[in-house]
Amino acid sequence: MPMSTSTYLREGARVGLRPFRPADGPEFTARVRESRSLHEPWLYPPDTIEEYEPYAAALAEGGVRAGFLVCELAGGAIAGFVNVNNIVRGAFQCGALGYGAFAHAAGRGLLGEGLDLLLAHAFADTGRGLGLHRLEANIQPGNTASIALVRGRGFRLEGLSPDFLHVAGAWRDHERWALTAPAP
Repeated sequence: MPMSTSTYLREGARVGLRPFRPADGPEFTARVRESRSLHEPWLYPPDTIEEYEPYAAALAEGGVRAGFLVCELAGGAIAGFVNVNNIVRGAFQCGALGYGAFAHAAGRGLLGEGLDLLLAHAFADTGRGLGLHRLEANIQPGNTASIALVRGRGFRLEGLSPDFLHVAGAWRDHERWALTAPAP
């Protein structure tokens, strides 16, 4: 569904960043199903409305999670998503990234542009920004596209976490990549 650009939290040259909405379920889940071969074995976003509804609701509640859709400005199609999970406040001010491009948008740089918008939003401490100091991305070592995405945005490799996350029925090793807010 086409959207007015005024509905975006942030805009780039080709994409806008906005929160998940319940009405996005049909398009989001259709895009997930179209993108299975791109996402697996790394990522398993919800592919049915029954799975999408609690997923999107949890991302919209704020607090320890925040979810955003990357939408093409020309037409409003959902190109991908970027979530900030496990937000810890206090002295840490950190969150863990989860993200994915959809097949129709893969290889076009749209998720990268969306991630740039998310970084600006996450590190902003004024207005509606998240006010974080640090973002982490935990990536399976064989996921070269994901590693290239964060490396290209200045994330640094901090180490390897053996058996870090349970993915696709097994505990998987993950590389820890991190980025801190630019100095004021």
